[in-house]
Amino acid sequence: MKRLFDLLCSVPLLVILSPLLLLVAIIMKFEGKGPIIFKQKRGGYKQKHFYIYKFRTMIQNAENTGLGYKTEKNDPRITRVGNVLRKYSIDELPQLINIIKGDMSIVGPRPALTVQTDNYNNYQLQRLQVKPGITGLAQINGRNTLTWDERIKWDVEYVNKASLGLDIKIILKTVFIVLRRKDIYKDKAG
Repeated sequence: MKRLFDLLCSVPLLVILSPLLLLVAIIMKFEGKGPIIFKQKRGGYKQKHFYIYKFRTMIQNAENTGLGYKTEKNDPRITRVGNVLRKYSIDELPQLINIIKGDMSIVGPRPALTVQTDNYNNYQLQRLQVKPGITGLAQINGRNTLTWDERIKWDVEYVNKASLGLDIKIILKTVFIVLRRKDIYKDKAG
């Protein structure tokens, strides 16, 4: 049922948003060098690795400079266009392709780096019992202001309570949070 729900939402969304996606790609090409799509290996359902797709919001090789994989408000590695994309979570829209491919779901724990998921303890491994999502309980309960342990707690709670009704509630609350541009960054690096 969840897979059908994901497809019924993601395919029409991808079609409807395709003009926006094309416009973003054109603007990004004019802004400077580098790929339009950022592709990174993540740990997914049952520890299976997959490549997540996002619009590139940072300079090339950003993970090798500054804060590495972490970001903060006014991070100099974030491009001008990237800053706008992040504010409205537009950078996440290419993940609709991940959903259609079956790597992700609309709702679930955010996919973590493989260096993290490959070293999870038994408690943390629970978050990999469902497909990772574009949004989830952690995103509507603090987003990027949460500590890693708090994110894991919310994700495990989602795994234990997952239902179509909860997914719909999370999606609706996510829209509200994104429009308010809430909890995009921690006050400090995070």
